[in-house]
Amino acid sequence: MFYTYVLQSRKNGKSYVGSCADLEERLSRHDSGRVKSTKSGIPWEVVHFERFESRSEAMAREKFYKTGKGRQEIKQYLDV
Repeated sequence: MFYTYVLQSRKNGKSYVGSCADLEERLSRHDSGRVKSTKSGIPWEVVHFERFESRSEAMAREKFYKTGKGRQEIKQYLDV
């Protein structure tokens, strides 16, 4: 299984979109400061995730979420 996920920072409310094979381990990396791009927003909360059979499907969905239409869709998951 592969995942596309949306995180929201409990510290500053910003969001982050990514994809991975192990969601728990990836969130652990985000929360421990081992991911440079999310270090300033610790702690993070998973507000949405989707499962896919292949890495390419998960990455395609991640790419969509980083577009204008995708960002609009993400807003429904965030506590804004």
